[in-house]
Amino acid sequence: MLQHIPVLLKEVLAMLSPKDGGVYFDGTFGGGGYTKAILDAADCRIIATDRDPYVKSIAEEFKSAYKKRFDFFHAKFSDIKSIVGSNEKLDGIILDLGVSNFQLVDPSRGFSFSFSGPIDMGMGLCNRTALDVIKKSSERNLADIIYQLGEEHSSRKIAKNIKMNLKNIKNTEDLANVIRSCVRKTGRIDPATKTFQALRIFVNEELSELEKVLHDSVDLLNIDGKIIVVSFHSLEDRVVKFFFRDLIRGDNRSKFKLLTKKPITSSSLEISSNRRSRSAKLRGIYMLQ
Repeated sequence: MLQHIPVLLKEVLAMLSPKDGGVYFDGTFGGGGYTKAILDAADCRIIATDRDPYVKSIAEEFKSAYKKRFDFFHAKFSDIKSIVGSNEKLDGIILDLGVSNFQLVDPSRGFSFSFSGPIDMGMGLCNRTALDVIKKSSERNLADIIYQLGEEHSSRKIAKNIKMNLKNIKNTEDLANVIRSCVRKTGRIDPATKTFQALRIFVNEELSELEKVLHDSVDLLNIDGKIIVVSFHSLEDRVVKFFFRDLIRGDNRSKFKLLTKKPITSSSLEISSNRRSRSAKLRGIYMLQ
């Protein structure tokens, strides 16, 4: 089975500081890296979710090993309130917002332009594919998606070229080549990178899902309960940063305190062994009273 390496694992575990009897929510179960570390660190319980059906078999193995200490739900983490229930309080909430290795290296998922596959990009529990988006969006709306969610300054040129060549775009390789044909490569980043990111974020509604889970998490925390988030691009990090900032400045300012004023990033040693960790940012906050 493909290994998924959890990013900033030691730092997340140190920030969370699991305790015996605690109840924790892992909203992005994936390969179970964070969940295993937490369950092995303390005699606690984990409620885990993941929208990706691929990880169900991994969750079954965890259930067999950890019994009543582990519960898994195939759901979006934005469903946290209905999953946890009104009678449960959490001592920690962990969200790793990165795309998993399972998704990236499977050509059938359509996340990567390194492989030729269907233009899908869905993480699971989605109502549309990336191909639906490029077919059904107007040129202007497609350009807006690419600009706003990919921070791609050549968005209008790319959207126009995609629409002009739509009948020739059959797979992710075709889509990437259409983008490359109208955008000059600068530096080491592939010209298709930002457009693929934008389509993925749009298909999975990643930013609105993140905003909802953060908002709903506040009501589920115990005193000293923590919200810990690992993000991988500026749009996600901005949502987390501003949400935490508003908590410590708004009506709840006496109830919350930042666990770190600046995001924690990966060490050079971790980056050398896991390149995807180079863009990771770890932020956390906890409830005082």
